[in-house]
Amino acid sequence: MSSGTWRGTVGVVKPTYGSGSLVEFIRLLPEGVGCIPMYAGIKEHSERGYLGALETYNAKVAELAEIGVELIHPEGGPPFMVRGHKAEQEIVGGWEEKYKIPIFTSGISQAEALRALGIKKFVGCTYFNDEKLNSLFAQYFTDAGFEVLGMEGMDTTPYEADKISTDTIYQHLKSSFNKHPTAQGIYLLGSGAWQVKDIVAVENDLGVPVVHPVAARVWLVQKKLRVRNPIKGASLLLEEIP
Repeated sequence: MSSGTWRGTVGVVKPTYGSGSLVEFIRLLPEGVGCIPMYAGIKEHSERGYLGALETYNAKVAELAEIGVELIHPEGGPPFMVRGHKAEQEIVGGWEEKYKIPIFTSGISQAEALRALGIKKFVGCTYFNDEKLNSLFAQYFTDAGFEVLGMEGMDTTPYEADKISTDTIYQHLKSSFNKHPTAQGIYLLGSGAWQVKDIVAVENDLGVPVVHPVAARVWLVQKKLRVRNPIKGASLLLEEIP
């Protein structure tokens, strides 16, 4: 890799062609960490659509391994969460055994971030109005050892995620927490609607950490590459780097 990536390069497989979360991810990466993006091109946001994406993920992970990155991150919680926690672990374990490169999914990064912040029970927030999908997401974390107090969806879909206002996001997170006031934190599924900056006011007002998918992947990239680069104003996770 070039001298501009002297700390290492992470290869990511984006679930869709939306660029917002990729731009934010690259912006938050420490200096000297490079990123090579690829795309699974998921178009159908349903259990069937997510299950059908595995073949593409397999191909993209293989391509990134051939390029020679130090770390591979197949993004998108739903494509792996709908398979279940155990199946996800088996898929990732198979990839790592085959390619001899550290690999982590969104669910893995988020579960590790929750543990690092000392969160054992939480309320989840999504922008899915599909109750079955939300229950699958909750089951994933239950199987990972967490107490999921609720997986609160919005009356919207991933197709509309980038049109949701900051005000609406704030109210959804706050009202979801108020339903479950014993939660030790808030978990956000999906990075198409909310940016890391959107959660800072929620953390300040409610006094609990919020695990954002982009912040979680930036945090775990730092951990895997043995880098420590705290970022002010970008969530408790990235400020404290626990």
